[in-house]
Amino acid sequence: MNNTWKDSYSRSSYEAEQLLYQHWLNLVQVEQPAEIIHRFRTLFINCEKYPDRAIVEALEKIATSKDAEPEFKYILNRCCHIAINRWQTYPNKQVAIPELIAVFEGVPKVIFGYNRSRAIGQIAKLVNQFTTSEQYLALKRLSKVILHGSEEGNNSKTPTNLALGSLIPRYPYLYTHCLLSDDSNYEQQRIIKKIQARKQQQFEINLSQYVAHQVRKMQIARRGTSVSFGRLIQNINNPTLLSDTELLFAVKQFVGKVEGGNTYRHLANSFLAHTSQSQSYGSFKDDLYEYLISGVTNHRYGQGQFKEKLYKQLQSTFTHSDSQKLNECLMMRTCSQLLNFLVVESQKRPNHFVFIDLISNLGPTETTGLLLKIVLICGKVKPYLEKRLAILFGHYEFSARTGVMWLVKALENLNLALSTNFGKVDLSFLP
Repeated sequence: MNNTWKDSYSRSSYEAEQLLYQHWLNLVQVEQPAEIIHRFRTLFINCEKYPDRAIVEALEKIATSKDAEPEFKYILNRCCHIAINRWQTYPNKQVAIPELIAVFEGVPKVIFGYNRSRAIGQIAKLVNQFTTSEQYLALKRLSKVILHGSEEGNNSKTPTNLALGSLIPRYPYLYTHCLLSDDSNYEQQRIIKKIQARKQQQFEINLSQYVAHQVRKMQIARRGTSVSFGRLIQNINNPTLLSDTELLFAVKQFVGKVEGGNTYRHLANSFLAHTSQSQSYGSFKDDLYEYLISGVTNHRYGQGQFKEKLYKQLQSTFTHSDSQKLNECLMMRTCSQLLNFLVVESQKRPNHFVFIDLISNLGPTETTGLLLKIVLICGKVKPYLEKRLAILFGHYEFSARTGVMWLVKALENLNLALSTNFGKVDLSFLP
């Protein structure tokens, strides 16, 4: 979290900020969303004719304070969330959330008129800056999720010419990293987790129904019955952006037998049982290498270029600890470093050549299986993996979906892998 933001009580505008927050807290309890939205537009966009002069003066004091430039985005974000947090608890008011967020799309880029006071001009400038902030980007992503409603997985309703960012509702595992910003408080986090849980549950229900539908369809086809299938069972949409063939292949990989008659979870448990013995960190890295490389079925790629890269990566990881005994901290740090190497390093250094190379050579499903292997032996790095994908999502957010289909398929596969291995969906009936 921003250090200056945490020390807000020491700022000269502290009392004005508290007055502004209390103003919205009082209003959202007694006024309808349309009235609140009108007030936001009047106060922050038009910057004039607001009925409460004390609030206007408080806003002007905030805008002209020495901390205004770095802090105003946090202040305005909190004002928005006061309304959002309230409305989120009422299903009939949730539709107003995107409307509130859209208010700031109407901010004039140039401030006209010489008769405007310095304070009003500064407010307009700061609100303009807010629309380019990480805070507002997170709000716009939230707006997409809210607008998406409970609708899941109808490919015809997700035009391929839209930007990748339009797909954020489909991936609940990205919500924590994409819908929250560095100043999000506990209440905001709680709201996002609630939305995330609801979306995840809906996806798992849709996935389970779809797979059961496909299994029954195959059983009827095998029996060669003359009764029309369409009259026996209602058609159920594919809840992903993968083809039916790609989806069933991925699900079979993530819940079925992949290596020597073992599932990914069985392989992970066997690996952990082996490494639970008292062994050196150096020996652990050797075993980890064998565990990961055993599933790479593309012989030419896996036994050549990638095998060499992976081996060098592991051998160069925390070499000063090679003679130490393996412990949980070392395992967690090693798995985190592996995810940096395999997916993307960081937001500031978004290098992801290895990830693209893996998908190009192994395909998105087998690449996801490799990542799943890591998370299954060290569950604490699951949020870290989700963060890696969130970084890539943000990196390509404004790119046309057609230009980053490799990433879309990776996101879809990871959604399936995490849902089937860490969610509540049961697909054990899959043949």
